[in-house]
Order: sequence, then structure tokens, then C-alpha cells
Amino acid sequence: MKSEPDVWSIDQQKKVGPKGAPWDGVRNYQAAKNLKNMKKGDLCFFYHSNIGKEIVGIVEVIKEFYLDKTDQSGRFVAVTVKFRNKLLKPVTLEEIKKDKQLSHLALIKQSRLSVMPVDYKSWKIINNMSKV
Repeated sequence: MKSEPDVWSIDQQKKVGPKGAPWDGVRNYQAAKNLKNMKKGDLCFFYHSNIGKEIVGIVEVIKEFYLDKTDQSGRFVAVTVKFRNKLLKPVTLEEIKKDKQLSHLALIKQSRLSVMPVDYKSWKIINNMSKV
């Protein structure tokens, strides 16, 4: 899940505490489909886009998709996520691009997509890169 840190950062996510916060404002149909596929308990990487371009933490889905209150059209959805942890070492986009095992990720192939799936093997590789 991508967010510009000057709009919504991992630190802001942490401050809202266990009640979590809606992941809203997604207006891309493919990203919205990814939100709809999320299940309660799913873990997600929190990626700072534009500024930093790095995975900085992990959040957990605590409420599955519902209509996004910021969308007047009623077409898009949100999920609620809570902070789990910050990575000991952020994993940069540059580092991810250098690892051939991660070359299939949407983060590289569809860099503008704000919500994207990460397969289990890639999740483990990135976690190892972060020294978690």
C-alpha cells in the first residue's frame, strides 16, 4: 500500500493506534480490486511513495472493504488498517529493482499502482532485506 509521506505517513498511521484508519482515496480500478481482495488479518507493506520511495513498515487489515466515504460516485472502496511495525531498515525501490527475484512485482512493472499484491516468496525476501 503506497502513500506519500507528506499526506499520510507510517508515523501518522502509528499514532491512530489500534482502532486503525481507513485506507481511502484510491481511484484506480485495479487498485480498488486489490482492496476488495484483502481479508481481515492480511498484512501489507506500507510504502512511502514520491518522497523516499521505500517500504517503511507493515500494517494489518482490520476491516474488509466498504464504500469509500471520500468517493461521491459510490464506485470505490476503502479498507481499515492498523499499524503493526516499522521496518528496522527501510527497503528502497532501488534495492527491490536490483533483486532479480522481485522483478515480477507490480511495484516495478506498474509503478503508479497504489495498492498491489505481494506473493509470499517476495514478502519473505523483502522482510529479509529489511532485517525484520
